[in-house]
Amino acid sequence: MVERIEDLNLPNAVIARLIKEALPDGASVSKEARAAIARAASVFAIFVTSSSTALAHKQNHKTITAKDIMQTLTELDFGSFVPSLSQDLEVYRKVVKDKKDIKASKKDAADASASGSGAATEEAT
Repeated sequence: MVERIEDLNLPNAVIARLIKEALPDGASVSKEARAAIARAASVFAIFVTSSSTALAHKQNHKTITAKDIMQTLTELDFGSFVPSLSQDLEVYRKVVKDKKDIKASKKDAADASASGSGAATEEAT
């Protein structure tokens, strides 16, 4: 499963970027504080995941869904996180849908172009 406890930590670069974005310009955070924040974030993610797994299992689901996460956060008294997370989830879903639509339209255009040039080649022969 996990060989070292450090393997459970979130990537330092991600934590450093999140800290930098959250603080005003000119503020700094010590290396030890960044490590503590990374560990706390990792423990929180593991805790929410574990609790969501238990919730999904109670409902006879094998997959944790966003709904399970939101319900778990509410049950764990982190309900104040739910509105902003729901909003971020909607933005994420829109971005994914837009990327999928763009990819599909490019594929359709390529297919139409390929079949159109094939017909032109057949007419020339």
